[in-house]
Amino acid sequence: MSELICGPAILFAPAGRAEIIPKAASKADMVIIDLEDGAGEVDREVAYRNIRESGLDPKRTIVRTVGPSDPHFLADVEMVKSTDFTLVMVPKLLGSVPEELDGLNIIAMIETPQAATSIPQIAADPKVVGMFWGAEDLTHLLGGTHSRFLGDESNEGSYRDTMRLTRALMHLHAAANGKFTIDAIHADFHDEEGLYLEAVDAARTGFAGTACIHPKQIEIVRRAYRPEANQLEWAKKVVEEAENHPGAFKLDGQMIDAPLISQARMVISRQPA
Repeated sequence: MSELICGPAILFAPAGRAEIIPKAASKADMVIIDLEDGAGEVDREVAYRNIRESGLDPKRTIVRTVGPSDPHFLADVEMVKSTDFTLVMVPKLLGSVPEELDGLNIIAMIETPQAATSIPQIAADPKVVGMFWGAEDLTHLLGGTHSRFLGDESNEGSYRDTMRLTRALMHLHAAANGKFTIDAIHADFHDEEGLYLEAVDAARTGFAGTACIHPKQIEIVRRAYRPEANQLEWAKKVVEEAENHPGAFKLDGQMIDAPLISQARMVISRQPA
């Protein structure tokens, strides 16, 4: 279902800010019109009108509702169903995906302990087409204070083990069920190197995209997902040479078999159109 994701740089835009939504769409590969955390205390009537009148391409737009326990959840869902938008991100899931979401394509957010321990069931739900995770809410709900190691600890800047485990399990179970994954935001949008390294890891691990919270992150994410020239050259040589061999073969001192050929094709698919 990765065909539902049009590119790696996916930018949040608050639903309450009508002037920001088209700007975000003009810069990013896809936009998440946000009715939850990024929207703040939003006037629902204004936000709903902004979404309905945004004029965005439904194929390049995701709408994030509030979570199922929020009193505005059902109204958010009904509003989306009244539009042409069908790709919906749902935060604060617990152990399952609500039936009220039937008929929509759901990106399930894994950011509560209940969701983290129910990843297999959530990933298998037929309403779910993709998955996304949130480190900060999960850290808070685990009773923690920081999702990443700080300067007085080793591995400064890296996610703590619980976060890394959640990310990995989500990605594994999503892939096992034919669903795509989007990697979490890098909250420090001034940390360009940190974002780049995380996005490179996401791209090479198989994530379909990385969520952005600031326009300056977009080109960094795109660069991270774009294969480097030497990688692309290797991939093209592998695919070309594979046409001459029914099985494994040796290329520039490296043994090439079916998994590496598949990886080479994936590298080629990552280059911009």
